Amino acid sequence: MIERDIITNYLNELLPVGSLEDASWNGLQIEGSERVQKIAIGVTAGTDLFNAATTMKADYIVVHHGHYWRYGTPSITGWEKRRIDILLKNNVSLYASHLPLDKHPVIGNNAQLLKMLHAEITGDFMSHGNETSSYTGMIVRGKHREEIVSLLESSLKTPCVTLPFGPPIIRSVAVCSGGGGYRAFAEALDQKVDLFITGDTAEIYNDAKDSGTNVIFAGHHATERLGIQALGQLLQKKFEIHVEFIDIPTGL
Repeated sequence: MIERDIITNYLNELLPVGSLEDASWNGLQIEGSERVQKIAIGVTAGTDLFNAATTMKADYIVVHHGHYWRYGTPSITGWEKRRIDILLKNNVSLYASHLPLDKHPVIGNNAQLLKMLHAEITGDFMSHGNETSSYTGMIVRGKHREEIVSLLESSLKTPCVTLPFGPPIIRSVAVCSGGGGYRAFAEALDQKVDLFITGDTAEIYNDAKDSGTNVIFAGHHATERLGIQALGQLLQKKFEIHVEFIDIPTGL
C-alpha cells in the first residue's frame, strides 16, 4: 500500500504538468483515498473505464485523456456528474497526463512507436509553442513499407490506412500518436521524412501524393495505448503495487 501523494508527486516529476501548452488539465483531477493498493490505467476517462476500475477495487486511475480539458464549460451536472460520482462514491483518484506522456523519451507514446519500429530517435517533432511533443527517428537498415504496416497492425491490433506515395524502403520516420492532422503532416514534409505515422485520418491524400510522402494512419486509440501501458509497467516496478491496464476499445 502506497500513499496517494507519493504516487502523484512521482508522476508530476516524471511527466511535468506545466511543461507543454496543452488542452488537458494534466495532473491529479479527482482526489480519492489517501492510501493506494491497486492502480488502474487506461487510455481515456469514461464511465466504462471507471466502472471496470472500481470492480477491480482500484484506488487510483491513471489515463492519457482525462475528464477535464481547457475547452467547453466546466460542469459537474448531468452525464459529467454521473461519471464523476463513480469515483467520488468509491473514493478513487483520477490522474491525467496528455502531451507530457506523448513526449516522454522512454515511456511516451511516440518513443514507444519508434521503439516498435526499431528506430533510433534523431530529433524533435510536433511543435507546441517553444516545445515539442514527439520525435523523428531513423531505421538504420531500413524496413519495407509493407513490413511496417504489418508490424503496426499486428502489434497495435488495428487496421491501418496507408497512403503509399513515398519510397518503399523506409529509413526516416516522423510519428505523432493520436491526432496530428495537417499541421503535423506539414511539419513532416519540412523534415523530409520517408514516412509519417499518426493516429487519426486527415484530408492529406493529394498533398501526400504530390509530395511523394508515405503516410500511415494507425488509429487514435491504438497508437496511444503504448505510453500508458509502459507507464503502468514502470509504476508497478517502482512501487511494487498491482497495476492493471483496462482497455476500452473504441474502434478509432
